[in-house]
Amino acid sequence: MPPGVRVVKWPHKETPDEESVKKEMAGLGYRVYDLQTIPPWFERSRHSHDYDEIRGAVEGVTTFHFDDGPVTLEAGDILFIPAGVPHEVRTHNDRPFTAYKASISGERVVTEHGDGKGSVEDLQARS
Repeated sequence: MPPGVRVVKWPHKETPDEESVKKEMAGLGYRVYDLQTIPPWFERSRHSHDYDEIRGAVEGVTTFHFDDGPVTLEAGDILFIPAGVPHEVRTHNDRPFTAYKASISGERVVTEHGDGKGSVEDLQARS
């Protein structure tokens, strides 16, 4: 795992849902800007964010691929990615994955390192 990247496992006994994950993220000081569901077998090309990014998994399983190796998230996991750390996202199964995206400011800024495949804009253009 790259320096600064970390995963917080779901600390509660109840099953995570949209409201409880959003509350957990707020308690860590982050502002949600999107709840996104990505399709099965999803691939997001290499990109980074100009701010510390946080993902709060609500449902499903997906894998973030960093230069130093993969990190798999499942429902309830919260992933912290420092600003500027390039990564790709791949869902290696036939189930959708739903997660909140957040930052300290509540804004989204992305730097593409690849072709933008799987970006929010790409997903919107295909729907």
